[in-house]
Amino acid sequence: MHDRGGKVRYLSDTYEGKKHDKAIADEENISFPEGSTLWQDTGFQGFAPKGVTVQQPQKKPRQRSLSTIEKMNNRSISSLRVEVEHHIGSIKRCQIVVQPFRNWVDHYLDDVMETACGLHNFRLTHRRQHSQAGSRVA
Repeated sequence: MHDRGGKVRYLSDTYEGKKHDKAIADEENISFPEGSTLWQDTGFQGFAPKGVTVQQPQKKPRQRSLSTIEKMNNRSISSLRVEVEHHIGSIKRCQIVVQPFRNWVDHYLDDVMETACGLHNFRLTHRRQHSQAGSRVA
């Protein structure tokens, strides 16, 4: 996330109904650069592309608590993942993404999500350019 500056670089197609995140990731056959680190949430349990280091919080086992080290590791991962959640929140500033969608035109939902992500990326670029211009003046 840090080297991308929070920009959205990939969107899968939208899927109707309740489809598991990992099943979508498997179907999409997403490839990552060799040696990448994938910071994923527990919705992707078991998703481990080749050549990628996966960092994911550990789920609490039944009838047992996590060890202190496991809890510390989960906190560390979560502190990095919170940045991703903030960017998702920024995308949801476009209320059309959040509200019930009643337009059934083919692929329109995908277009709406792409537009919302494009606006998010534009805001990040504009904010970064604006802050850099301000630092040159000072």
